[in-house]
Amino acid sequence: MKLISWNVNGLRAVVKKDFKQIFDDLDADIFSIQETKLQEGQIDLELEGYHQYFNYADRKGYSGTAVFSKTEPIKVTYNLGVDELDHEGRTITLEYPDFYLVNSYTPNSQQKLKRLDFRMSYDDAMRKHLKSLSEKKPVLLCGDLNVAHEEIDIKNDKTNHQNPGFSDQERAKFGELLDAGFVDSFRYLHPDEVKYSWWSYRFNARKNNAGWRIDYFVVSDNGKSMIKNADILNDVFGSDHCPVEIDLNTEGE
Repeated sequence: MKLISWNVNGLRAVVKKDFKQIFDDLDADIFSIQETKLQEGQIDLELEGYHQYFNYADRKGYSGTAVFSKTEPIKVTYNLGVDELDHEGRTITLEYPDFYLVNSYTPNSQQKLKRLDFRMSYDDAMRKHLKSLSEKKPVLLCGDLNVAHEEIDIKNDKTNHQNPGFSDQERAKFGELLDAGFVDSFRYLHPDEVKYSWWSYRFNARKNNAGWRIDYFVVSDNGKSMIKNADILNDVFGSDHCPVEIDLNTEGE
C-alpha cells in the first residue's frame, strides 16, 4: 500500500500547474495534503476512484487539510477535540482495518516564535491523540510537521538555530513524540541520508538544495513491521514542499 503526503501550498494554485498529472503518476492508495487554503465549495476536484475528505479553516484562504483515499475508511474524524486548536482545519483522522492515519498540518511558530505556545499545545494534544489511537492499532502520522528534528535534517543548522521550525522547544517536542513510542519512518530506514522536503522561495534555495526536512510519516512502534519503504520525492515540483511517501505491508497484501 502506497501513501503520499504533500503540502501543496494552495490546492487551487497547484491544480493550475501539474497536480492532476502528478497525482495520477504517483497512483497512491491514500494521498494526504496540507495547506489547501480554501473553503468548502471553492474547488471541484475530479479524482476518479477516490473518496475525498476535507477539513477547512474558519479563516478564508488559510491552512486546511484533505485526504483522498481509494478505500473508504471505517471512520473519519476531524480536529483534536480541543476548541482553541480546532478552528484552522489542521487535522483529519481516518480509521482503516490495519491502522489509523492522521493527517496533520502542524502550526508554524512564526517569526520570533510568537506562536510557540499555540504550537506547543498542538504538539501535546497531537501526541495524546496518537498515543490513545496506538493502544487500539498501529498509527501513522503524516504531514507538514513544521520541524527539522536533527542537524542532518536542515542545510544551515547553525544560522537557523531558534528560528521557527528549528527551535530547541519544537525539536524537543518531536523527540517527546518519538520517545512515546513512535518512529520517524524515513530516518528509521535511512539513518544517514541527507534529503530535504521544503525549500524557501528566496535565494534560489531549491536550486542550491538549501532545504529542510519537515514533512514526515511517523509510525507507532507497533506498526514498524509494516514499513516497507519511505522516501522523499524531491524531483516533484509545484509547491515549496515536495511529496513524501511511505509503502506499507498490510494484511490485504
